[in-house]
Amino acid sequence: MIDSHCHLDFEQYDGRRDQVVAEALAAGVHTIVNIGIDLPTSRRSVELAARYDSVYATVGVHPHEARTADRGVTAAIRDLAAANKVVAIGEIGLDFYRDHSPRDDQRRVFRQMLEMACQLHLPVVIHTREAFRETVQIVSDYRDSLSGGVFHCFPGDAADADRVIALGFVVGVGGVVTYKNSRMSRMVSQVPLESIILETDAPFLAPEPLRGKTNQPAYIKHICGKVAELTGRSPEDVSRITDRTCQKLYRLVETFGD
Repeated sequence: MIDSHCHLDFEQYDGRRDQVVAEALAAGVHTIVNIGIDLPTSRRSVELAARYDSVYATVGVHPHEARTADRGVTAAIRDLAAANKVVAIGEIGLDFYRDHSPRDDQRRVFRQMLEMACQLHLPVVIHTREAFRETVQIVSDYRDSLSGGVFHCFPGDAADADRVIALGFVVGVGGVVTYKNSRMSRMVSQVPLESIILETDAPFLAPEPLRGKTNQPAYIKHICGKVAELTGRSPEDVSRITDRTCQKLYRLVETFGD
């Protein structure tokens, strides 16, 4: 299994990262993608990828941190993107729910990050909250030059997913899919399994039956099991199909099986 989105560099794992990675491997998680959200976390993401064979990195500026992204930050992110095992630009996008950064700053930085991804031929990891329509509109402006990407923790319904898939993107499905009557669970039952990748967003959004605990990559098995239930497939099929989609997206050719 692949955990396509987590934050192992966060303080919740201080003093026990080796244990968390080992537990993931023991649970059958062979690949973990650690996500940068600003310059410090992007640096730590690259460091983790160098430290652990199973970990890959992304680098980028989250909309919450857009107000901090001056030219120096953008240049440093671009330099980090050249590091070994960096597989995407992200987490980037728009968040009009929290509005931790002014919306014009969010839009500016989002476009800068998308342009960077186009220039570097890297896919993107998109965060959108209460801004789905505008996020899709901006992404559409770069459609012809982007190397695809994922809408992380997908917030929409099946019709929204179809719009994203039509842009050449996939949808990220995490712990929310296990929550009772969630929109994500309804969406998953209506879209092609080949357009889904699995994620934990650890340390956040732990799946049932672990809701409320600190999430970790090993818990991806619960998400996989729920997707299997919703789609009428075996967990083994779900793991194989979603892993292959993630491997294609991030060009993890060394992890391809037969």
